[in-house]
Amino acid sequence: MNDSFFNRVEKKTKVNKQTIMSLAEKLQKGNMKDKNTLMEVIDELSTLTGRDVSNEKKEKIVNAIVNDHIPNNIDQKF
Repeated sequence: MNDSFFNRVEKKTKVNKQTIMSLAEKLQKGNMKDKNTLMEVIDELSTLTGRDVSNEKKEKIVNAIVNDHIPNNIDQKF
């Protein structure tokens, strides 16, 4: 990916290239069955998007991922 792509993303989302690359690396190298790793990713995404995620919602998301209960339809609620 070239810098013009990241520049467009940053302009639209206010998220810079380093942050995107850091999150991508964490996702790529992290153990997506590890609750702590998942909590870190959720917290980082929450901060990036400016949306609060309750502890209850985090637990539901983590448990769904760890137990392979991810919905096929992303519109489906946890």
